[in-house]
Amino acid sequence: MSKPIRIGGVPEHFNLPWRLSMEEKRFEHAGIPVSWKDFPGGTGAMARELRHGTIDIALILTEGIVADIIKGNKSTIVGFYVKSPLTWGVHTSGHNSFTRPNAIDKKLFAISRWGSGSHLMAYVYAKKQGWSTEDFDFRVVANLKGAREALGYQSANLFLWEKFTTKPLVDTGELRLIDSIDTPWPCFVIAVRNEILANRLDEIKTLIEIIKQRSQQFKEQSNAVELISSRYGIQEEDAAKWLSVTEWESSNDLTGDIIQNVQETLMNLGVIHKKRDFDEFCMSL
Repeated sequence: MSKPIRIGGVPEHFNLPWRLSMEEKRFEHAGIPVSWKDFPGGTGAMARELRHGTIDIALILTEGIVADIIKGNKSTIVGFYVKSPLTWGVHTSGHNSFTRPNAIDKKLFAISRWGSGSHLMAYVYAKKQGWSTEDFDFRVVANLKGAREALGYQSANLFLWEKFTTKPLVDTGELRLIDSIDTPWPCFVIAVRNEILANRLDEIKTLIEIIKQRSQQFKEQSNAVELISSRYGIQEEDAAKWLSVTEWESSNDLTGDIIQNVQETLMNLGVIHKKRDFDEFCMSL
């Protein structure tokens, strides 16, 4: 029997179709052994493990993996996973007096890792606000737990994270939501290590077919809201709102224009210093 294909993703509601597919043994029934690893640290942590060969597939933020591949990650984007934008909440501590970002003199973003979504989108947000790079800095905190501690101890005062994930913390008053920003592109892609793609292409194609089908089924599932709420601690009202604005990709078409826009944005922000041709690191399966 072949080795399991090792899949990684954030422990959030976006990836529930993967978890359900595994629980229902859909991959197993197709003859594809798989394993799953949660990444509370997000995109930066997943990109690192793709580089080290300790996972084979990542459900990863588009901007994060594009930047990391350009910087040397030997992986390929094989499709969009979630085609709707991600809404990033801009948070501060619920125990300070700030109600808008511009009221903060020394802006210090808590980020999970360098190159993570919380890091890259902080740049996007800062540019939208018209801030110069001298107006803000970063503090690496590893994950959401670390960000909560940093904001609580006032060693950071801004934090970007998916706003429905942090909604329970806003509801309790631990965090304050002071703004939001949508990614200007589909938020999650499927990235595969090149070695795995070369050696197990047929299995990867089948796996992607299964998850695209299950994602569409989940969207129409009568108890989807209840599942999201019970598994991720989100109020049913918020789970319903999130589900109504979330679209999983059903086609296998990657759009070069979108990837080009990501690269141009990252170049303009100074995150990357060169661009690569679409066909060099993207493949529609």
